[in-house]
Amino acid sequence: MFDIGFSELLVIGVVALIVLGPERLPKVARTAGHLFGRLQRYVSEVKQQVKQEMDAEELKKFQTEFQGAKDAFNGVEQTIHNETKETEQQLLRAVDIEPPSSLEFVEEPIAHEASFPIPSPQLELPLAAEPVEKPVSDAAPNGHGKG
Repeated sequence: MFDIGFSELLVIGVVALIVLGPERLPKVARTAGHLFGRLQRYVSEVKQQVKQEMDAEELKKFQTEFQGAKDAFNGVEQTIHNETKETEQQLLRAVDIEPPSSLEFVEEPIAHEASFPIPSPQLELPLAAEPVEKPVSDAAPNGHGKG
């Protein structure tokens, strides 16, 4: 605290002994020691209070920063929540709506079918078809006639 060496303290002690005398010097030294102790305690208390105030200021600064981050996070969370709800509602509406018929996409009915008929291949089968029998020939199995 004070930059006082041993030689300087010795000079102060000799001057005090001469000025105060040997009878009052111990009492003044004791009082000076108590006062010096009080001064040290007072200085340490002031330092501690200043440190607490600085810490409190830092904490307030951090608190405001964290509050800003929290507000930003809550905003993002709310945006995501709103978007999710909107998407959910759109999906529910899409499920409730019947899918459009393929005919709804035709802009104009084809009117020229009658003028240009496109023949469709149809296979006509007789309704009462009788099995066709092979005519029995007199031919032998080898392909030559009777012999």
